[in-house]
Amino acid sequence: MEHLIKLLEAINKNNNVSQKKLSDLNDISIGKVNYLIQEMLEKGLIYNEKKGRNMNYFLTPKGIEYLQQQIGSYQDKKVNIHYTDVKKEITQAVILAGGLRKDFNCPAGMLKVEDKELIKRNIEILQEIGITKFVIVTGYMKDAFRELEDFANITFVENKRYKWTGSMASLACAFEHITDDFLLLEDDLLIEERAIKELAASPLRDCVLITNESGSGDEAFVEIRNGFLYKVSKDIHQFNRIDGEMIGASKLSLDVFHMMVRDYEQHNRNPYMNYEYMLLDISRNFNIGYLKLFNIVWAEADSQEQFYDIKQKIFPMLKRKEAEFRENQIKGYLSAALGIEPDEVTGIQAFGGMTNKNYKVTIGDKEYVLRVPGNGTEKMISRSEEKVNSSLASELGIDTELLYFNDETGIKVSELIPNAETLNSKTAKREDYMTLTAGILNKLHHSGIKMANTFNVFEKIEEYELLLKEVNGSTYSGYEEVKSQVMKLKQQFDAMVFDFVPCHNDTVPENFVKSGEEGIYLIDWEYGGMNDPMWDIAAHSLECNFSSEEEELFLTIYLDQELIPGEIKKRILMNKIYQDLLWSVWTNIKEAKGDDFGNYGIDRFNRVKENLTNPLLTEKTYELKK
Repeated sequence: MEHLIKLLEAINKNNNVSQKKLSDLNDISIGKVNYLIQEMLEKGLIYNEKKGRNMNYFLTPKGIEYLQQQIGSYQDKKVNIHYTDVKKEITQAVILAGGLRKDFNCPAGMLKVEDKELIKRNIEILQEIGITKFVIVTGYMKDAFRELEDFANITFVENKRYKWTGSMASLACAFEHITDDFLLLEDDLLIEERAIKELAASPLRDCVLITNESGSGDEAFVEIRNGFLYKVSKDIHQFNRIDGEMIGASKLSLDVFHMMVRDYEQHNRNPYMNYEYMLLDISRNFNIGYLKLFNIVWAEADSQEQFYDIKQKIFPMLKRKEAEFRENQIKGYLSAALGIEPDEVTGIQAFGGMTNKNYKVTIGDKEYVLRVPGNGTEKMISRSEEKVNSSLASELGIDTELLYFNDETGIKVSELIPNAETLNSKTAKREDYMTLTAGILNKLHHSGIKMANTFNVFEKIEEYELLLKEVNGSTYSGYEEVKSQVMKLKQQFDAMVFDFVPCHNDTVPENFVKSGEEGIYLIDWEYGGMNDPMWDIAAHSLECNFSSEEEELFLTIYLDQELIPGEIKKRILMNKIYQDLLWSVWTNIKEAKGDDFGNYGIDRFNRVKENLTNPLLTEKTYELKK
């Protein structure tokens, strides 16, 4: 079949060609050529005419149609560039922000809608789905973006020729900073957050986001064939059919990105080319997928008129739709968890949560707490261990009843604490409150329950260091030297005689919730596990910023004795050092992902160095293991 097609193509290009020439051109034996010529004559694909000594061959109408079908079939076949359909986690995003906007006195992405810049809104959405590294390609008024420097982990790249180039030139500027698959957005894009989330979640590694036609007059129309991108153009007259309109958001694999840049740099002679058309060029040989979402609320701020429309109509519509989507999502969680109808949920109120999202929900005449884990927490927390430990705490009566816990998603539903008053670092210093918190810790530490795991701070530190490397973060200056001193301290700690008991391991004051006059609960068991009980005491003292006198008072209540043994003081100091080192690395991870914790992390790291010089560490105040 392949040789027959080659002969038809050769004859189509030159009818005055001998069988010997056909043999040479197609690397086929003369005998094979003669056989195929006879076959084509019999099938009516060609006819021949003798002119002098030469035999000329011509394609019949049937032969032309056959050749066209075979070439078309061949052209529809494309290469799958990726060898697996396993979904790849995306942690990088590129935002193109170099375009000139004469209508505005700032880059379009820095336009504010309800006191938030368009680009900041998109960065926050991307952070929520796990994007930790951003590359922003600037050009027009590049310095306007500098206020974003502390907002996220951003690398700025300048397209110095932004006045004379298109978006492909800007994308190529990011080449050295892209190390893996990434999301690509335009800075002036306003779009529903669910659209970006669904794009990131698509199993396709190369995927353009499209929706139904907007009628804006500036649409980039899209045609799909055989399930993949076939044509993109703003000229409607070029299409046999229109399958949607392209939105300024895509997901690209590193392989396809490299092809785009290579082809652009080697072959392109049009500096104004946009990346969509370079991607289209790549799609002629490789499969580029798509995600079509219907009735998405979105807009681009290309002009004053469009921006006015965004503020007056599009954004209010988007807010209503996102609020409705979140409400339906929460109702869906509760419906699946508790086996109720969604309309039985009559109230939803967001509250609290440093890394998770918590909601007070009303079902009938009862109130509950829904916990939805923050993105990326599954790498830092074992939900199966948390489920066991939370259940044990509920059975022990030191946490509320646990109604539902999904150890795959981390979604949790528990009873709401009545008359709840969450402690803070100020109220936790009151002696009557110390009595309550010391009492509940005593109940936990002396309960005899066996938790699902052991909280090993040194293993946690190693684990967090690996996570930090994954997000391209870095520790504070001098970290390795400080860590080596801490590891030497561990040898003393390991020689001490004491039992590991069930511990909470995150005894910040906000995890203690007072109920009425005498009741108190200890919530959020994400870090629970068997440990030295002095870890909980040390953590509570640090997080409440106890003075030495306040810590002594708390210990006398907890131990129910006036004299505090030196060995207890030393273990508390050691645990403070371990915690400060651990949570400084935790802060490095969070900040590498774009969160801002101010001086929290560096202050803890500096306190490690200070406490390592404490004379108490060199005193022999403990019994050695035999």
